[in-house]
Amino acid sequence: MNATRLYTLKYGGFKQVLSIGRVQTPTLAMIVHRDLEIENFVSKPFWELQTTYRDTIFNYAKGRFEKIEDGQQLLQKVKDSEFTITSIERKEGKEYSPRLFDLTSLQVFCNKRYSYTADQTLKLVQKLYEMKVVTYPRVDTTYLPVDQHPKVKGIMQGMKSYRQFTSQVLSKPIKKSKRIFDDKKVTDHHAIIPTGKESNLQGGHANVYDAIARRFIANFYPECKVANTTAKGTASAIEFKATGKEILDPGWRILFPKSTKKTDDKKNAKDNILPQFEVGEQGPHDPALVEKKTQPPKHFTEATLLRGMETAGKQVDDDELRELMKANGIGRPSTRAAIIETLYRRKYIIRRKKNLLASDVGKQLIGTIRNKLLTSVELT
Repeated sequence: MNATRLYTLKYGGFKQVLSIGRVQTPTLAMIVHRDLEIENFVSKPFWELQTTYRDTIFNYAKGRFEKIEDGQQLLQKVKDSEFTITSIERKEGKEYSPRLFDLTSLQVFCNKRYSYTADQTLKLVQKLYEMKVVTYPRVDTTYLPVDQHPKVKGIMQGMKSYRQFTSQVLSKPIKKSKRIFDDKKVTDHHAIIPTGKESNLQGGHANVYDAIARRFIANFYPECKVANTTAKGTASAIEFKATGKEILDPGWRILFPKSTKKTDDKKNAKDNILPQFEVGEQGPHDPALVEKKTQPPKHFTEATLLRGMETAGKQVDDDELRELMKANGIGRPSTRAAIIETLYRRKYIIRRKKNLLASDVGKQLIGTIRNKLLTSVELT
């Protein structure tokens, strides 16, 4: 039952009668509670012992220090000896391509990449559907039915603008992976994919179509082969370690050129490629005690809010677990953009660059609701 509750707030000398529904209330509550966490957060300093050897940063293996004196004692010790590589562990593995798009994951992607709001992305992909270049967009599945498999070849043959990528897929039998084709994971509509028809697209329409097209093709490419390396070393019997990733065979990654955006710096750092170390090698190093501070949680963006709405407020990065939690989310893929826009239109939330914050009215509203079940994400 989608009951609507009325609350009368006295704000700015005026009484406003505010109407808010059962899906808007917990969504607003998520934003309000996150804002309060940030406002009440008390940052605490900590120190990390690091050393640089052959242009690679090694971190003290036992973690951070809460007292600077503890870190300074070890810093003095390691200054007096050379650095020695003690072990190198290299594990080869595979990384699967990102799953096909459902509406929420497409909105998340476009918010992160292009700063489009959820509503903007919905309107853009809806227009693409009306132009018959993509399939029905208001879906919550990332799978295709098995009977779609024979149609993949024809779809890719029609994607002439992407011939440089589709030619590799079309040169061999189309793979029939359970990660892509699963009748049990599809109801009335399947994941958002191209139809094979092309059109002269511009601006936002071209961006959204390109995202869908590349994601579709990538799912039929080989896995990306990587080597994850952990190098350990010591100075004065104090252990340090550094980790890095090496791409051995890009596979599906060739469809996604590296971004030059500053926001990708952290991701690129995680993919750092280590030099070729040898066990037993020694040399000078440059140790340092680095002061840092604990950081508050980040404000919601539309991307993170959409994920929170999808997974009942839980922070879930794993695709498989997210699939299992979809049934318990706030709203449906087709309504989440409207929920956010309604909160914005009613001035319960404000946009500050990419961040979503609660307004004073929104905070007052959540503060007046005594029945906490109404703001509970889990019980929505």
